[in-house]
Amino acid sequence: MEITEIISKTEKGVRPNIDEVTELMAITDRSELDDLYAAARRVRDKEFGNRVFIYGFVYFSTYCKNNCAFCYYRRTNELPRYRKTKEEVLALSGSLEDAGVNLVDLTMGEDPKMYADGNRELIDLVKSVRDTVDIGIMLSPGALPRETFAKVKEAGADWFACYQETYNKELFCKLRLEQDYQNRIDQRVWAREAGLLTEDGMLVGMGESPRDRADAALRMGSLGCQQIRAMTFVPQAGTPMEHIVPHDSTEELKAIAVMRLLFPDRLIPATLDVEGIAGMRTRIDAGANVVTSIIPPYQELAGVAQPELNINDGHRSVDYVIEMLENMGRRVASQSEYRTFLTEREAEIKKV
Repeated sequence: MEITEIISKTEKGVRPNIDEVTELMAITDRSELDDLYAAARRVRDKEFGNRVFIYGFVYFSTYCKNNCAFCYYRRTNELPRYRKTKEEVLALSGSLEDAGVNLVDLTMGEDPKMYADGNRELIDLVKSVRDTVDIGIMLSPGALPRETFAKVKEAGADWFACYQETYNKELFCKLRLEQDYQNRIDQRVWAREAGLLTEDGMLVGMGESPRDRADAALRMGSLGCQQIRAMTFVPQAGTPMEHIVPHDSTEELKAIAVMRLLFPDRLIPATLDVEGIAGMRTRIDAGANVVTSIIPPYQELAGVAQPELNINDGHRSVDYVIEMLENMGRRVASQSEYRTFLTEREAEIKKV
């Protein structure tokens, strides 16, 4: 089937098979790419209008027990690390709410201190943030024990994020060293069972094929994840993958557009953590409807893929992102709109 036919039928709501999704992920022709992105924009705008959700990012601990081959914060990488105090996290979360974000994303490495005593400190932190802010809360803590998810939900989290990176098991084992493939898949399953909305993500440009990306997109959707993302791999100093030649963002943009066609009602982020504010427009133009990794300047906070990019120059601040979106003819969703979205999606989880 011709690419234009696959795009057309998918835009009309006819689910393509994995071979057809692979063809979309493998597009190289410029005019076909333009058709793909235009279709993704139409599908998104039909579902969400010109609304964009924005997320503040608080990376509160850069300690991690894991040794992932791609991650700057892998445990064997000798570098300065930090843990924010609860008071600092509460102040940062409150300032992000005041600035107008729809959600605060509480992110950490798999910090042994936060995992001790049944994740007691982690649960307490979530509860304290919930007592402080009246916006969405996403927890991105790595892999948790099954029994912890109900406590996370009870503490006040709305979302649980845990990225598989790839559903190619062989590649997964090369990336996430010493980790269990199925346990990581089960994270989203267990989170949904507890009533949490879930996010999954694929890492692009670290040896996967177009079919791997197609499979990841379909698997993330079939798991019921309400937020799905693609993120370009950025080589990190001090890791086994530091010398890999990085891709440009084209494969990520294709993945965003394809996921939008496959799952019109899902949230798909335009991350600031790969190309900074300069990459926001292209990701929005590919079908994204969330801006993530907004970080307040001068708070000694790090990003993940790009620990310092655009942070202290203010180009990842809320005000700058809002200005950029308005220049694109987009608007930030109100808090009531975002809360309505959460309520509707949480109701869907309860039906499953």
